Amino acid sequence: MDTGILYIVATPIGNLEDITFRAVRALGSVDLVVCEDTRVTRRLLDHYGIKTQAVSFYRNCKYGGAVKPVPKLDFLISELLAGKNLALVTDAGTPGISDPGNQLVAAAVAEQISVIPVPGVSAVTTLASVSGIDLSEFVFLGFPPHKKGRETFFKKVIGFSLPVVYYESPHRVLKNLELLQKMESEKQVILGRELTKMFEEIVRGPVSEVLGYFQQNPGKVKGEFVIIVY
Repeated sequence: MDTGILYIVATPIGNLEDITFRAVRALGSVDLVVCEDTRVTRRLLDHYGIKTQAVSFYRNCKYGGAVKPVPKLDFLISELLAGKNLALVTDAGTPGISDPGNQLVAAAVAEQISVIPVPGVSAVTTLASVSGIDLSEFVFLGFPPHKKGRETFFKKVIGFSLPVVYYESPHRVLKNLELLQKMESEKQVILGRELTKMFEEIVRGPVSEVLGYFQQNPGKVKGEFVIIVY
């Protein structure tokens, strides 16, 4: 029996119209949609009338009603080996970046299962496209550590001669901008908030000005952030 195909499908980061025809077709034709949060993905699937079953997959996720559930990764690989086609999505954007999607891809490749990308939107490239700075080279660092290692992270940020891009949550963005200002007040920042959504905002300037803007407008410290430091 031939193995199935694992499709890596990029989904919108906010605006549901930011999805390709190919992605909609792939999500509607596979046997399972593998996602981080089935509730989030179900909203997208329902919007496009896609009835495919969605199953969750995250680090250390278990599956099955047996006495000892098997790791979800093993279950997904067994489905692919049985000939089923799967589509991997993340809650928003392109899978495999700051999520466990790379684990599923690595396991599929090890089993010689075909892995096909269905490209689309990414928060990093969305902000990069409107940055107005030279990003022919840049460094991407994912999310800063919550506590331990945070200062080391920002020492790394200011140590690069290239622009640095990273994600941040609303719970820590002010603290991390404060730390960045303390360590290197001359750095410039381009911050994207709620990209592609109704309240999308891009704030530019020295780190002190960007920090001050959000300190004076605490109601805007919402949603996911993408930050470029240069």
